[in-house]
Amino acid sequence: MTDARRAVGVIMRATFLAAVLGFFSLPLLWLASAPFDAHPTITASVPSLTLANFRSLLDNPYVLSSLRNSVIQAAASAALVVVLAALAAYALSRVRVPGRDALLYVLLLLSSVVTGTAAMVPLFELATRLNLIDTHLGVVLTLSGGLLPAAIFILKDFMDATPTSYEESARVFGASPLQILGHIVIPLVRPGLATIAVWAVANVWGSFLQPFILLRDPDKAPGSVILYTLYTEGGSPRLDLISTFSLLYSLPVVVMYVFVSRRYGFRFHGGIKR
Repeated sequence: MTDARRAVGVIMRATFLAAVLGFFSLPLLWLASAPFDAHPTITASVPSLTLANFRSLLDNPYVLSSLRNSVIQAAASAALVVVLAALAAYALSRVRVPGRDALLYVLLLLSSVVTGTAAMVPLFELATRLNLIDTHLGVVLTLSGGLLPAAIFILKDFMDATPTSYEESARVFGASPLQILGHIVIPLVRPGLATIAVWAVANVWGSFLQPFILLRDPDKAPGSVILYTLYTEGGSPRLDLISTFSLLYSLPVVVMYVFVSRRYGFRFHGGIKR
């Protein structure tokens, strides 16, 4: 009787895991097959292989420029977030400031509560006053500002985990704080920097609202905004173009994730995950 119950439990667990796996795999299967289907539908099926969807997509004059714009905005935002977060996290980790932890948690809480959507009106007003409308810089600054609090919070855990004995030895030999940060601390926290960089790129890569509101010129729009234009005049989705562009648009982030994961791995420290 016990063996029968155990066998039933194993079967039920396997069935449940298979159902969950299928639930999450079907969208990916559709994304991989629909771009090569001459007549894609919302269901996953064996495609009638064709490359006409890619040719039709490239006829759109904004597709390639949108991919370039996405790379510019994502790379610039990630670089800005990584540099500023590293400097702030190192300072918060090493300098004993009264209320330091409370300040960090308040910044993290405010960045979670006051999202980009809720703050879009004052951000738009600020961008207008600073002449940042319809510029890549305006999008980069807006998106980077929203990512910084969480990036500082994560990187501070990495900084706390690095031994201070190396820094003290370097300080004895006359190294400046920036030299210590650049030559000792940064090499030790490279996995954390890689994690923040990939996280920032993924967030900016999929961001729609801020670029949609701040950019007027379609030549400057990223792929997430151009994807919104792949509809008919009646509002019906062009599944052939949307699926093809979605596949092309997701590949750079997947490749970057795999590369960085193989090189550094992803792991969080402190109270998040070890």
